[in-house]
Amino acid sequence: MSNLLPNFFTSWFYESNRAERIWMMAKIEFKLRYYENKLGLMWALIKPVSQILMYYVVFQVLMNQQVENYVIYLFAGLLLWMFFTECTSGTVKILQTKKYLYEYTNMHKLEIYIASILSSVIGLVFNLMIFLIGAWVSGIYPSFHYVFFIFIFINLFVLSFGVSLILSNLFLLFKDIMQIWNIVVGFGFFLSPILYRGDLFSEKLRFLDYLNPISGIINNARNVLMFQANPDWQMLLFDIGYASLILIIGLMLLKRISPRASELL
Repeated sequence: MSNLLPNFFTSWFYESNRAERIWMMAKIEFKLRYYENKLGLMWALIKPVSQILMYYVVFQVLMNQQVENYVIYLFAGLLLWMFFTECTSGTVKILQTKKYLYEYTNMHKLEIYIASILSSVIGLVFNLMIFLIGAWVSGIYPSFHYVFFIFIFINLFVLSFGVSLILSNLFLLFKDIMQIWNIVVGFGFFLSPILYRGDLFSEKLRFLDYLNPISGIINNARNVLMFQANPDWQMLLFDIGYASLILIIGLMLLKRISPRASELL
């Protein structure tokens, strides 16, 4: 395993400005997303709220989903799904769009990935604050179970990081991977327990809980944030193992393919 990890990790504590540099890049990237918009950072809140309203009208008002506190239930699924898709879809072309950073500076490619994903983490924090306020208004109060969300978030971060590495390196070989991933994301949205109750999938398509790691992440997040319950530890361990395997594959691809990025691009 150690030979798969680049010097990025082993030199982390010896380059004191590395963490600061990554954090600065993440903040800049997050701000640049909304820089030219009149409402600026307000769009970080407007986008998820508008999606929630749209899905609420369709699935609660028109289709009458029988889920208590459906808006909060929906928000819990959407904020995690949006983080995953933003991280993965947003980094498919990262080795092309950020080529100048790793070619003309001493910045390691992994720094660029981490900074990009951290910019999405900033957006997730905004959404989580709105979620917690909405949950409190709906009568769902904080509990000690919230601490378990740390493990769920780590699971989601590792999964998003691994998938980002795989997609961006495959993009160097197959430019169609962007279009293919968009199709996968479209199917994944409706095959994840975002709009529906998680138990519907468990009863009818149990294998999806294991085939689609986002399902377990969303269900566990709702357990700890909404239902004041422990996560499904078996599912959490499986999802962490799944995410770790994907991350290892991503690091292998990064080591094998990315050194030829300039040539392939």
